[in-house]
Amino acid sequence: MPEVIFHIRWPDGTEERCYSPSTIIHDHLTAGHSYPLRDFVARARAGLNAASDRVAARYGFACSSAMDQLARIEATAKRHRPDGPPVVCLSLS
Repeated sequence: MPEVIFHIRWPDGTEERCYSPSTIIHDHLTAGHSYPLRDFVARARAGLNAASDRVAARYGFACSSAMDQLARIEATAKRHRPDGPPVVCLSLS
């Protein structure tokens, strides 16, 4: 199953390398786009859950790496103001 690494920039300027076990994340995030914080978290949640579901359909178990990534995104998002600067998806590869 092809994995995707996506790089994001948080509202405070820090950058993070994120992991998806499936290319389905491309259906939820676009390189070069900025997303309000809540929208980004919702898109990441939908994309990573869908990716984990694809792993489960193929291998019979959910992807713990996708769920760990989602937990990190959600935890980091809580440290930022929802009405602050957007999250930028820098790249998907």
